[in-house]
Amino acid sequence: MGTAFSIDTPIKVARYGIHSVISLVDDTLIEQMRQFYCEQEGEPYRPITKHDEDFRARRITAYLDLVNRIVQRQFKELKESPFEPGSEITKYFEMLADDSVLKAAWQHMLACPDPKLKADLQKNLRESIRPGDINVNIMTKLDRNNYDTQGAMLPAEFSDALAALRGYAQSTLQSAIVFSAGINRRLYSYAEQFKDFYADAKGNIKKRIILKVSDFRSSIVQGKFFAKKGLWISEYRIESGLNCGGHAFATDGFLMGPILEEFRVKRQQLTDELHKIYNEALKLKNKITFAKPHEVKITAQGGIGTHLEDKFLRTHYGLNTTGWATPFLLCPEATNVDRITLEKLAKAGEKDLYLSDVSPLGVPFNSIRDSLSDIEKGLKVMRGRPGSACPKGHLVSNTEFTEEPICTASRQYQKLKIDQLNKLNLDESEYKKRFEAVVVKACICHDLGQPALIANNIKTNVPGFTAVCPGPNLAYFSKIVTLNEMVGHIYGRTNLLNDTPRPNMFIKELGMYVDYLKKELGKSLDEINEQKIKYFTEFKNNLLEGIEYYRKLFPQMVEESLEYRTKALNDLEACHQRLLAVVEEFSVAFAASPTALAAA
Repeated sequence: MGTAFSIDTPIKVARYGIHSVISLVDDTLIEQMRQFYCEQEGEPYRPITKHDEDFRARRITAYLDLVNRIVQRQFKELKESPFEPGSEITKYFEMLADDSVLKAAWQHMLACPDPKLKADLQKNLRESIRPGDINVNIMTKLDRNNYDTQGAMLPAEFSDALAALRGYAQSTLQSAIVFSAGINRRLYSYAEQFKDFYADAKGNIKKRIILKVSDFRSSIVQGKFFAKKGLWISEYRIESGLNCGGHAFATDGFLMGPILEEFRVKRQQLTDELHKIYNEALKLKNKITFAKPHEVKITAQGGIGTHLEDKFLRTHYGLNTTGWATPFLLCPEATNVDRITLEKLAKAGEKDLYLSDVSPLGVPFNSIRDSLSDIEKGLKVMRGRPGSACPKGHLVSNTEFTEEPICTASRQYQKLKIDQLNKLNLDESEYKKRFEAVVVKACICHDLGQPALIANNIKTNVPGFTAVCPGPNLAYFSKIVTLNEMVGHIYGRTNLLNDTPRPNMFIKELGMYVDYLKKELGKSLDEINEQKIKYFTEFKNNLLEGIEYYRKLFPQMVEESLEYRTKALNDLEACHQRLLAVVEEFSVAFAASPTALAAA
């Protein structure tokens, strides 16, 4: 959910047993939030400045420890609150799923006529509850090397990702770290150095590892990498490649349904294979081995919008849990969104939400049209000074003009690139196309942090303009809601969907993949080659296999109405016809023979 939106979500919801994730990208924002909450909580605040040794890791540790203390205090107060209407502990139990064992026990207590027995039941209930986890996330691709004041590169452990890992590892938290966006070998190897990532003699792991993955193969590859180091992956979190918020890492046409099916079928194989490697590594490290594998959770997120979709994922695929993110942007009790952006999100329709090219990483980025960040970016272009001052630099990666990497959204890069374009004597249309490709990039590592500052009235010396990265699922939610209402929607007690016809989550993703394929074909047609033909052919075949899978799957959604299942199948056929039309339109990109390639 970007950097700001959930930076303090545990403080807002963890006491109610709700798990959430804090991004560790932006240590400047983290330090600003630490100062804010120290003042709020009456705790002493000692700044950790950029001139202090190992400041990034220390900022992260200090903030996470502060959040942990606040949540523990909140939870203690909740446990001690009376069982009466409107109390914190009542709110905890009211929000539980209706089929929860704990909720049934709470309802039994409420109906108990015997005061002594009722008091005993209340004591048991207080002892049975726990707060939500304060989890963290490292986007593995954001691993900038850092330099000292003399310009010399610091050792690898001071890179952005490794310093963030160290900051979490040295914190007091007992939770999980989520690694997303692919393999980072030096980051993964660095985890070996911290004891909290290893299981104790009873098999408990203080700091668990969660991998956000796009398919089964990547889970095996990454799981083995950690297992060979004696580290266990506690959860594989499957996220839709396109039907999600933030950066969208498209698969090669592999759809979420077939991916979940492979996990369902091969789940035991995954656990057994990794357990063997894991034990062998523990032996080499002279650590205790385990006769049985530790728990492995399989979870999913991305585009879930209704209680029945959520329930089907859990029951049909045997998922342990599911994740909801984008709809919570409309819940001020859970996330930070400034008022102007909140109103834009509430009014957003399908056409307002799109995959943009604003990310300096060169990865498609889910955006909303006319965000404050985009408006300011356009004004800078009109003033003849495109680009950002690059106040944080977490996304620096380009060395086209400089020895030290710079960000493609920076004023420095965009000026150099535009100067280069001006010397090429391009025709007007080609110049405009290339110019737009340069200035479209946005300073998202700074602008994604703005909502927390604006929402909490935190003053900053470096002004920013809110960027926001909702998934397409937001188009079907329009109401600004309370936490209780949002939880009620997830558990099927209420319906927060607006009147916009909403397709099944699998259909929505499939349609996005057809659009994505068409866009990629359009960009590649002038430079088609054997390798691209192979890629596009495999992409198309994977989509066709996914469509065939869904033809058999949708009739199994027996808790949905017949009308719903019929519509899903009709929508599936419409997507199939759209795909066939794309294949026909760009037939040259799916040719199988070198002869056809030469003719093109």
